[in-house]
Order: sequence, then structure tokens, then C-alpha cells
Amino acid sequence: MNIGLIIGKIIRDIEFKFIINNKKYYSISILKVELDNKSIVTVKAYNDIADWCYKNLLKNDNVAIYGKLNSEMEVIVEEIEII
Repeated sequence: MNIGLIIGKIIRDIEFKFIINNKKYYSISILKVELDNKSIVTVKAYNDIADWCYKNLLKNDNVAIYGKLNSEMEVIVEEIEII
């Protein structure tokens, strides 16, 4: 996986889901972030970070995201903050 930092604006309401796998529960937040060059990136956060995102982030917030780019060209959040 590639590691990077992106900065952009959340362009849609955050989608929040629960995943059940082998009697374990996982939460996931899915964000669509628009970069300065008008590219749109799908960003996924899991568990505690997903809960924080759902509670604290809104559409049109500007965010800085440190994360990993997976094989599906989605950014998996390691750290996120509002800027």
C-alpha cells in the first residue's frame, strides 16, 4: 500500500455502516472528498476513527487525511483532522 496525505473538502453527507464478520462488529464511515484539482477521492475510516468522523465531520468541512491507498484506489484513514 502507498501512504500519503490529502487535503480536500467533504462533498457529500458521510455514510455510516456496520459490518458483522465472525461475531465481530466493525463500523465504517465513507466520505467523498474533492481535492484542489477537482478529483474526487473515496475515503474510508474504520472503528474508532469511523465513529469520530460520523460524530464530528459534516459536508463542506475541509479535512487533512493521512492514510493508505488500497488496491481499489480508496484512501484508508490512519489520521484525520478538520482544517
